[in-house]
Amino acid sequence: MNDGVPAYDGGVIGVIGVGSLAAAIVTGLCAGREHPPQVLLSPRGAATAAALASRFPTVEVAADNQAVADRAALVIVCVRTQDAHAVLGGINLSREHVVVSALAGVSLEELERLAAPATRVARAMPLPSVSSREGLTPVYPPLPAVLDLFERLGGALPVRDGAAFEALVAAAATIAGHLAYLGAIARWLVEQGVSEKEAQRYVTATYGALAGQLRSGADLDELTAEVATPGGLNEQFARQLHEAGVFDAVDRGLAAVLARMRA
Repeated sequence: MNDGVPAYDGGVIGVIGVGSLAAAIVTGLCAGREHPPQVLLSPRGAATAAALASRFPTVEVAADNQAVADRAALVIVCVRTQDAHAVLGGINLSREHVVVSALAGVSLEELERLAAPATRVARAMPLPSVSSREGLTPVYPPLPAVLDLFERLGGALPVRDGAAFEALVAAAATIAGHLAYLGAIARWLVEQGVSEKEAQRYVTATYGALAGQLRSGADLDELTAEVATPGGLNEQFARQLHEAGVFDAVDRGLAAVLARMRA
């Protein structure tokens, strides 16, 4: 892919903590780009960092976290939540830095304290789909440099309220449940005599075909109404889920996730 996207003009992008999410971000920034940005990786996650550096010419591995901060204009923090204090507390940042946290459990206020004297600090919650430049990444507060970064990774959602950002992060916790729901349908098909391979293929193709409609930003209630014809099979199944309290359970589950994040 050669999309002609201009080089990121905010300087070197640093990434501290190089696991699967960091790899997805770097891949999305660099793969198939005519003008990929300069990316400097911390040695934390050495094998993944080395693999990315060998794959992309504009990516290199720094000696340590401070070396990343010394050269990068924008620093993305992708370490484990429990390591945030030690990592950010162990590097010297400047007022000129833009600091982006991809951590779910550290508040903006705490990040600002840890990143001081840097004043441009934001939270973002990218998903692995950024590797193929898909999905929408919430950014709070909506700093222009951070919005620009994630626009290059599929799209950025500007968020101006901390509570709304946390709710969006909680909503992303439904992905495993959604996949488990699809798995339950496939297992039911196997019980009815469909081979496991064909059951998986059918379910993934059926729901994958909806992706185009969902990307269009269509109203979810309208889409549901179109499919759930009164008296039809889809309407029957949706009604049974409602009566069984499945959607109430979704509300309770999201509330529990949000409460855990705020604890």
